[in-house]
Amino acid sequence: MRIPKSHPRYRSLMTREKIVDGVKKGITSLAGLAAHGRGEAFDYLIGEKTTKSAKKSIDKAAKMLSKAKYPVISVNGNSAALVPKELVQLSKIIPAKLEVNIFHPSKQRELKIKKNLIKHGAKEVLLPQKNTKIKYLESNRKYVNKNGIYEADVVFVPLEDGDRTEALVKNGKKVIVVDLNHLSRSVKKATVAIVDNITRAVPLLIKSIKK
Repeated sequence: MRIPKSHPRYRSLMTREKIVDGVKKGITSLAGLAAHGRGEAFDYLIGEKTTKSAKKSIDKAAKMLSKAKYPVISVNGNSAALVPKELVQLSKIIPAKLEVNIFHPSKQRELKIKKNLIKHGAKEVLLPQKNTKIKYLESNRKYVNKNGIYEADVVFVPLEDGDRTEALVKNGKKVIVVDLNHLSRSVKKATVAIVDNITRAVPLLIKSIKK
């Protein structure tokens, strides 16, 4: 879809198109469309701009990732569709491992997300293993990679489920989330919560780490 740059909500509409394209490519689930729509509503309420509070959280997250002994970036369908290039760049400058983790079970979708990250420059992308799981969680997101999230001390989980954020914290990990819904369990349970649009937050996080 061609959207004129003169449109007052050009960036928001382009972001929406990325999610739609992600569904078409088999990277994002249909449920991801609904989740994005909810976030889009909150973004509209904050003026579609990064707030001062979010900038402070981004700087705090940058310090935490820089000092981490074993940081891991968790990638789901929506984040893989919206900021694949930026997540790969982030993984390289920290450095941190990339690991695919999705709510709706689909080995095919996991592989497509991995392929998309490699297409954008990733050298290694970990996948969840059925013989490795974290405690305090029953959904598909309990499965992790033994060389990734399982061993991590700090996990960056943009656009996450609240129950998994809570479970990761209970497993003794520091968790950084990006979520536009300031009322979500992800924001309430995370070690550091960045209430911002991921398309703005990740580039700013990269900039902060470099600084």
